[in-house]
Amino acid sequence: MTTKFDVVVIGGGPAGYHAAIRSAQLGQNTACIDKWINKDGVPSLGGTCLNVGCIPSKALLDTSQKFAEARDGFADIGIMTAGVKIDVPAMIGRKDQIVEGLTKGVAALLKSNGVKVFEGTAKLGAGRQIEFVGHDGKNETLTADNVVIATGSTPVAIPPCPLQGELIVDSTGALNFTSVPKRLGVIGAGVIGLELGSVWNRLGSEVVVLEALDEFLPMADRQVSKEAAKQFKKQGMDIRLGARVTGTDVKGKKVTVTYSDAEGEKSEIFDSLIVAVGRRPFTQDLLSGDCGVNLDERGFISVDDHCATDAPGVWAVGDVVRGPMLAHKGMEEGIMVVERIAGHLPVVNYDCVPSVIYTHPEVAWVGKTEQELKTAGDDYNVGSFPMSASGRAMAANDTAGMIKVLADAKTDRILGVHMVGAHVAELIAEAVIAMEFESSAEDVGLTMFAHPTLSEGFHEAALAVSGHAIHIANRKRKK
Repeated sequence: MTTKFDVVVIGGGPAGYHAAIRSAQLGQNTACIDKWINKDGVPSLGGTCLNVGCIPSKALLDTSQKFAEARDGFADIGIMTAGVKIDVPAMIGRKDQIVEGLTKGVAALLKSNGVKVFEGTAKLGAGRQIEFVGHDGKNETLTADNVVIATGSTPVAIPPCPLQGELIVDSTGALNFTSVPKRLGVIGAGVIGLELGSVWNRLGSEVVVLEALDEFLPMADRQVSKEAAKQFKKQGMDIRLGARVTGTDVKGKKVTVTYSDAEGEKSEIFDSLIVAVGRRPFTQDLLSGDCGVNLDERGFISVDDHCATDAPGVWAVGDVVRGPMLAHKGMEEGIMVVERIAGHLPVVNYDCVPSVIYTHPEVAWVGKTEQELKTAGDDYNVGSFPMSASGRAMAANDTAGMIKVLADAKTDRILGVHMVGAHVAELIAEAVIAMEFESSAEDVGLTMFAHPTLSEGFHEAALAVSGHAIHIANRKRKK
């Protein structure tokens, strides 16, 4: 049996379900194939993001931050909370309820938009023919005028650290601890490692982060990463750079990790170990040899600027293609592709993709870093504003961090914005909008911001580019 569609989307994560819904809205007969099975053995849409990534991690991050504030910070503002406790099973249960609600919501959205959902695995062959095997074992052949691959990514495993129960886990396992580990090791000081380490550090774990690179958060602006590192250290996170893990040994309920650094071989004993060294594109058993889709040297599906693969009518979006592995980047690519299929001509502006680390303080940025501009030899001006000078931050008892604006020295066009502080995951959207419309720092400086707000920090940093900030001593920097 062969079933024909206008568009078949392989993958039901953020990139895939956005593509499928928009495709159906555009009047195309659309199907979405998804293989995810949740921990209860039930098919579940939403991919990594909704099931074991963005959403559940933020649920734990928010809960743990509220707990830490109640335990350590409320007394500073006159609220007494002696003896506050954390109920880990209740926290995990709430996280699971949020995940269930959102994944069911995605299923309802696909259904209401007329998308046909197939629960099982897919293999793409020549001529956009897809061999589908359902979770019930039934086989079916699908064909489509256009196929969108949105199969996402999976955690990278490293040979020295094979997963083992609750003792050695990946990012998924770290979302389901049943108690707070007394001593927790985290391999990898990237976004995932820092977020998960922050959760359990706030709840009482002694957290040691082992990072193989010699530089902390090299993808972020150096001034911002330095400020973030200072804040994490104040919180008690022990981040060790240049630490290359060479092995693990499990004895009883303890894990011994061996690693090497500039001083030689060392070891640490942990109650649990999280392996968070990154993610890789997922294409296992997806592509037949004659499908015409090619992979690059890193295992990503090769695509052009508009996410078209080497096979006619086949597109790929999200984590499985080049660029940052971010849900919002995949969402916009998915929508772009199906609109181009429908005859429209949208593009994704890859210069305006925001990045966020949801620790506390949060870290967020968009555009070029100062080190990138220096390397390129570009002339630029810098404006920055410390959140310690923000009246709203003072009122909230949360003054850590800063906001930094980089602008072209000749045109004043904003080239990059970098933030560390409370709620900068929300504030960065203002910078993205400004850059999307090619705003100058002066444009932002001439824009009226509500007072008192945290967003005034962006306003002040933009004013500081030209030495016009009101609430700080102006130290205009030109490079």
